Amino acid sequence: MASSKDYLDYILEQLSELNDITHRTMMGEYVLYYRGKVFGGIYDDRFLVKPTKTAIAMMPDAELELPYEGAKEMILVDDVDNREFLRELVEAMYEDLPAPKKK
Repeated sequence: MASSKDYLDYILEQLSELNDITHRTMMGEYVLYYRGKVFGGIYDDRFLVKPTKTAIAMMPDAELELPYEGAKEMILVDDVDNREFLRELVEAMYEDLPAPKKK
């Protein structure tokens, strides 16, 4: 099942306090970037983030889910209505994320 543009728009609105949030469409889903680094995505209308040390520490009880078959598990963010938490999460994760791949 592909993710809806409406759900993407909602998550982007929730993250709108952050500068440099971008996204890329991939096979009906959306990969999310912060300042050029991949931090998560929208998969089957679920907001998932990479399981970095910081993300795990901030959401110790969160469930790990597969974004799609054959992928690595990611953390399900279920508190998508809390803008402040989402901003803090993405900002805190930034240093844990690998540098973007050079083209």
